[in-house]
Amino acid sequence: MTAPIPDIVDSHCHLDFPDFDGERDAIIARAHAAGVRRMVTICTRLRNEPAVRAIAEAHPSVFYAAGTHPMSAAEEPLATVDQLVALSQHPKFVGIGETGLDYHYTAESAGVQKTSLEIHIRAAQETGLPLIIHARAADDDMAAILTAGYRAKPYACVMHCFSSSAELARAALDLGFYLSMSGIATFPKSSELRDIFAAAPLDRILLETDSPYLAPVPHRGKRNEPAYTAFTAAKGAEVFGLSPADFAARTTANFDRLFTKARIRETV
Repeated sequence: MTAPIPDIVDSHCHLDFPDFDGERDAIIARAHAAGVRRMVTICTRLRNEPAVRAIAEAHPSVFYAAGTHPMSAAEEPLATVDQLVALSQHPKFVGIGETGLDYHYTAESAGVQKTSLEIHIRAAQETGLPLIIHARAADDDMAAILTAGYRAKPYACVMHCFSSSAELARAALDLGFYLSMSGIATFPKSSELRDIFAAAPLDRILLETDSPYLAPVPHRGKRNEPAYTAFTAAKGAEVFGLSPADFAARTTANFDRLFTKARIRETV
């Protein structure tokens, strides 16, 4: 890249993970230098919430969300709606999750994953904060549960690191939900995924890294970090036929519309 793209948001990263130990200040500084103005760091096990909260409290440009990851649902105590609602009172707590269903790695815990997901949906409904969804190899159940919950009481939602089917994308979009584009969209063999994004309304697209995982081209296979959101933004601009700056501005506006508690004028 020859110059930073202004005002990008990394809507999903994991700054508390040990991959970043001893480097967090430098990593956040590199994100700012790349034009990434805000980051949402995600707590995947509620027992780690204090450490994730501390990162957000220490950095004006970092916000956080918390929930129980579906792959951990059988190992962790079930969250309660009251617990999630209490956490949401923190001024930098901006979303519920990540939660969801993962039948690729943890199909044996499908039952408890569904229960956990329904708890998180109720917390999103009660708080008005967006639900953050992880979905893998569970498209039919995911669409059914999200739709049933929405029909009972509407809520906002983002399908994080979206890489599922066109059918699940359409089900989510029909509910008014958002799709988040990660580094997977930059991979040469991801043409079908890029087509799914291209068919979606531009006002429903977010950007993320899911760092330290899924680094975009040209860093694929290496540790990911929030600064690399700029590479995914550049690919997304190609997909939508926009300049990188225009695409960054549009996705940032989408983020502000969904993550209303993180909607601030200036952070760095």
